Amino acid sequence: MSNAFFAGYAKVNIKLESSIPELPIHIFYPTNTHEKPEKLGPFLLDVAIDSAPRKGQYPLIIFSHGSGSMPLLFRTLGQYLARNGFIVGMPEHPFNNRIDNSLVDTVENLINRPAHLQIAINWFWGSSEFKSFLIPDTVSLIGHSMGGYSALALAGGRPTPFPHETVDAKILNLGKDTRVKSIVLLAPATVWFREKGALSNVDVPILMYTAELDRLTPKMPHAYIVLEGVKNIRQVMHKEIETAGHFSFMSVYPDELKSAAVPPSQDPSGFDRQAFLDRLNPEIAEFLSKHFK
Repeated sequence: MSNAFFAGYAKVNIKLESSIPELPIHIFYPTNTHEKPEKLGPFLLDVAIDSAPRKGQYPLIIFSHGSGSMPLLFRTLGQYLARNGFIVGMPEHPFNNRIDNSLVDTVENLINRPAHLQIAINWFWGSSEFKSFLIPDTVSLIGHSMGGYSALALAGGRPTPFPHETVDAKILNLGKDTRVKSIVLLAPATVWFREKGALSNVDVPILMYTAELDRLTPKMPHAYIVLEGVKNIRQVMHKEIETAGHFSFMSVYPDELKSAAVPPSQDPSGFDRQAFLDRLNPEIAEFLSKHFK
């Protein structure tokens, strides 16, 4: 795919319940306004900040980051999709992000994460800024690591917490958002769907990537849980990336921020992250485009 638009960028903070902080969402979208280098957190990216969306109707994509992570680690994926005709919302999960990870390994986190994605979806279709630019009542999800859990849960997966997450480790019935049309899983964390039937209600096309040298969410058991658990295995396209690691799906770190002390900036020896992303992003866009026609 070739870039058809410029990438607009905006950030909003959705007000949640009084006991919960706001839900920040980074938004990438098609625009006619020329891009320029902008500082987004610690990263520099070519975008048109707060520009007007280009007239038209576009697919909505919601991206879910991993545990203790942040949306901007996938900034170039958002930029690429916006340049190719998608509106992308990237929520930052409260209490499970880089700044505040206090709900990690809790049942509350398992419940909250898919709810955050649904809140983001509902906000887009209720917003004066973007509603008129969206293909109605459809959305696709992308999730990395714990974000993969979040996407599967919103699409009808029924997770079971582990004993260290709650004293009452019963299956969670979190509901299913029937507006979800497809899912992209990047090194997904899926062990909460280990019980028989946990993914039987997930019946949408799935593009799933795993990394050969992933030590955090290896193919066995994480990918196999999806392949053996979904309603129709023919709806799952699975690709294993040779010599890749868990963080190889993230945007390339600037040289000055690369460090062995920062695992997301690192890849297995000899792996070319930029060359891989140059292939990955078009593959994701092509897959997503098929399910909005």
